[in-house]
Amino acid sequence: MIAGLEQITSGEVSIGGRVVNDLEPGERDVAMVFQNYALYPHMSVYDNMAYGLRNRQVPKAEIRARVQHAAEILEIETLLQRKPRQLSGGQRQRVAMGRAIVREPSVFLFDEPLSNLDAKLRVQMRLEIKKLHERLNITSVYVTHDQVEAMTLGQRLVVMNAGNVEQIGKPLELYEAPQTKFVAEFIGSPAMNLLDVNLSQDGSRVELPSGDALPLDCHAAWASQAVTLGIRPEHFQLAEPSLAVVHLQVDLVEELGADTLVHGHLGSLPTPLTVRLPGINKVHAGTQLPLTVASQHLHLFDPATEQRLH
Repeated sequence: MIAGLEQITSGEVSIGGRVVNDLEPGERDVAMVFQNYALYPHMSVYDNMAYGLRNRQVPKAEIRARVQHAAEILEIETLLQRKPRQLSGGQRQRVAMGRAIVREPSVFLFDEPLSNLDAKLRVQMRLEIKKLHERLNITSVYVTHDQVEAMTLGQRLVVMNAGNVEQIGKPLELYEAPQTKFVAEFIGSPAMNLLDVNLSQDGSRVELPSGDALPLDCHAAWASQAVTLGIRPEHFQLAEPSLAVVHLQVDLVEELGADTLVHGHLGSLPTPLTVRLPGINKVHAGTQLPLTVASQHLHLFDPATEQRLH
């Protein structure tokens, strides 16, 4: 809809203060970077990047200068005479970005541009896009299913679920205070643990079916209610057995080097629980892990509406 490829049924899209609802795509001054690169296979890199400018009858000297400048920014100067089939996936994505850069648009639209790349290249290109944005300082709308990309690239995130906006905010705002269960599960890796629990009669603690209880600062408004409790894996800490508030039955351990992911359950509670600990901790399956978690890291959601309880 921003690009003008879909009809807008209600509301307004404005770019730089100009409402563009009724403008053709070519009049909106946007440049799009597609998921599948969308390069012309029979054209050289130079011609792919210059094509849009030629269509707009930009003078040859200016086209050459713009393409050269974009190639220098993206470090693809040596590739300008190659065809797309002679390039790696990362190089093709740079060419696709270069084609957008030479347009000097008001808005960049990125449609999952890194999803076709391998994991290592994705990290590298993520950094390149971030540096590019800081250098060009042009508004960019970036669609991704990868929450790590969203957290690292976005200055403001819009989390959508089935076409509805769940929450808008800065990355850390969504991480620290997700407003819905969907956002809580989407932001963070591994995902937030969610448990169905009850609050005590005075609302001062969360009572788990395993018999454990977690102290709360104050949630008297929802005393005795059933709630959904959210705890991020990284917010658990190892505790002395006498100080532990949660006792995890360890089912599986993943040693990742810097981190160790511990998977288990609480007593007879069937819901699996994931705990992230520093890699120096040696944990074994079949043992019981004494844990604690600070009350400020507990998130409560209404089981019916899935909205955050404040």
